[in-house]
Amino acid sequence: MFYAPENGHGLPHNPFNAVVSPRPIGWISTRGADGHDNLAPYSFFNAVAYEPPQVMFSSTSSKPDRDGTKDSVTHIRETGVFAVNIVDYASKDVMNQTSGPWDKETDEFELAQIAKAECKTIACARVATAPATLECKLTQIVQLPGAANFAVFGEVTGVHLRDDCLVDGKFDVTQFGMLARMGYQDYAVVHDVFTIKRPG
Repeated sequence: MFYAPENGHGLPHNPFNAVVSPRPIGWISTRGADGHDNLAPYSFFNAVAYEPPQVMFSSTSSKPDRDGTKDSVTHIRETGVFAVNIVDYASKDVMNQTSGPWDKETDEFELAQIAKAECKTIACARVATAPATLECKLTQIVQLPGAANFAVFGEVTGVHLRDDCLVDGKFDVTQFGMLARMGYQDYAVVHDVFTIKRPG
């Protein structure tokens, strides 16, 4: 089968997300200039550079109360900071609860009863129980083709690692079952890891 996205695929559901999978989930926490905290998951998320460490996520939809984007992007525009919380299997249900189109005044930490802690290098909340959190300073927001598509890039200024996720000096995702996004409504959990040495 071949299809050009502009002409449609003819399938019951769009296969694009299923092709590009599994994808890590960036559970993005932000704080607006008005002091309201927000927490929302994004599956268009990844690390993009080592030195200095940098990450990105993309927001691809909008809310009526946010002028063409969502709470996360609005807050980051206002304050220039955000935190990326890594999602474990145990948090799958509360993570899903934070994905709803809630009013901009809603604090998803409170809505889903998620323990909150303050970041150390930025003025932002983080998920206290997350296996890891990356505190980030905004470097740029890039508007992509499409009405509500924004890619947000940030430099990592602080890293929290949960102690029980460190095994022999390595951050071990199998210790907590890192959650990954598949296509459609599907998710996966990382259990099996193998090593391949690069040539040279």
